[in-house]
Amino acid sequence: MQGVNFRATAIREASRLGLTGRVWNRDDGAVGLLAEGDAAALDALGHWLWRGPRAAEVDAVERADIAGEPRYRGFDVSWGPAPD
Repeated sequence: MQGVNFRATAIREASRLGLTGRVWNRDDGAVGLLAEGDAAALDALGHWLWRGPRAAEVDAVERADIAGEPRYRGFDVSWGPAPD
């Protein structure tokens, strides 16, 4: 979804919830987001993502839980491909 400040508002919401990670525009026009942190905060972000910012039209939210050590200190916006 382009042009509705989805990335910026997703970062604000994730940061408010104490999460870290990365958000980027995908080649297909969708937004990709990787978030790390507390399980309850991740669930809350997942619920927010279904709504998104006011002008957004969310068709789907895909979630995958990945084990591992945290990799991010804050939330980054990038324009490149999905993280490794």
